[in-house]
Amino acid sequence: MQRQKIKCKLLAIATSLFVFSGCTQVADLAGYDSKTLNEDSAKSYAQLINKSRAAGAVDNNSAVAKRVKTIFNRMRPYADAANKTGEVFNWQMNVIRSNDVNAFAMPGGKMVVFTGIVNRLKLNDNEIAAIIGHEMTHALEEHSKKAAGQQIITNTALKAGGSIIQSKTGLNSSTVDLYKNTLGKYGLTLPFSRRQENQADIGGLRLMAQAGYNPEAAVTVWQKMNNVMGNNSSTSLLSTHPSNDSRIASIQKMLPEVMPLYEQSKYRTSKSSVIKTKRKR
Repeated sequence: MQRQKIKCKLLAIATSLFVFSGCTQVADLAGYDSKTLNEDSAKSYAQLINKSRAAGAVDNNSAVAKRVKTIFNRMRPYADAANKTGEVFNWQMNVIRSNDVNAFAMPGGKMVVFTGIVNRLKLNDNEIAAIIGHEMTHALEEHSKKAAGQQIITNTALKAGGSIIQSKTGLNSSTVDLYKNTLGKYGLTLPFSRRQENQADIGGLRLMAQAGYNPEAAVTVWQKMNNVMGNNSSTSLLSTHPSNDSRIASIQKMLPEVMPLYEQSKYRTSKSSVIKTKRKR
């Protein structure tokens, strides 16, 4: 019975890695310093994207891809300003064609958004900014590094998760193997703790507000997740991880703190537009 429970738990972890988690990230091997980790991550990310591009999975030209990258680029300066890791991030964003409702960030700011999270949740630009800001904050806070380890669990989860990745993304086995090898190289974290998720929510709200995206959209993202996936989708697989409903409640409490930043950003944008109009005249 105990063995069966362990197997079930590992399968749940594997499933959460790429399916409906919204927070999957590549973690640090114990003992890596930030500089080494970020450099190594950049090489692995390049291999991952090149292989995905060869498989026709990288999306550069769709309306979804263009929206994601526009929002990402608008938020980058604020993410750079928030970086307290001591290492400059070379932020990169790629959009992968997949039905997965997911996005993740690797150490050093290497990011992926799956088209499924935008299409299936029908996200508007503010809601996309909420997803990107949340993942950016996980990278900036180095949550993956702090939660590194669990290698035995990682290896077991990867083994179980390979077929899930392949079936959900439609990628061929060699590309799936590259995903698995990249993730295995760094070790995969368990779902982040409530504290880390709250930290990512707070940081994400702040980043999107500074960039001029309405933080209230972070609430509607999780409401949509509830409608599509249910309250106990991946976010409640482990007791340490908040349910969508509890996340919504926490975000609503944070809004009074960040809405002034959004209003300031709107004012700056409006003022800039007026100045540009006068110059044209």
